[in-house]
Amino acid sequence: MDDDDDDVDLLVFDKAKWHYEGEFPEDLGEEQGFVHTGMFLGWIVDTGLYSEEFADDFTSEIRKFKARKLTGSGVYTSADGVFEEEMLNSEGSAFTKAYFDFDKGQYLKDYDKLLSGKLPSMYHVQDTWENYDLLKAQIDKRFAAWKKKRKAK
Repeated sequence: MDDDDDDVDLLVFDKAKWHYEGEFPEDLGEEQGFVHTGMFLGWIVDTGLYSEEFADDFTSEIRKFKARKLTGSGVYTSADGVFEEEMLNSEGSAFTKAYFDFDKGQYLKDYDKLLSGKLPSMYHVQDTWENYDLLKAQIDKRFAAWKKKRKAK
């Protein structure tokens, strides 16, 4: 995946470089800029909300993630640190737009409350399965509520 302007209509949810090239703690390695979005991408993989194209391009990473041999950050790193709409199926895209949106969604609030609240920044959260499992339980609840609300409409 490149950063050129040939994909102007493509919705990009996040790029790791937006973080580690931005206001990023000097004491951390760039890999910490992949953790918060990597955990969400891991949840996408766990839940099967990814696109066929993503499945084709990242078969090995999906298999390793599900076997817990590669974290969500590792999957995100394999995707060049770019999380974009084409990686998701239609339900995954709709939920991500509602929940993951950094300005209006709940994801970063949940991430902060569960994982980074007592740390110097969200970038200090360790990329562990224990942290992922804590966050996953909360995302599962948000997803169930979102689906219920959507079905009611």
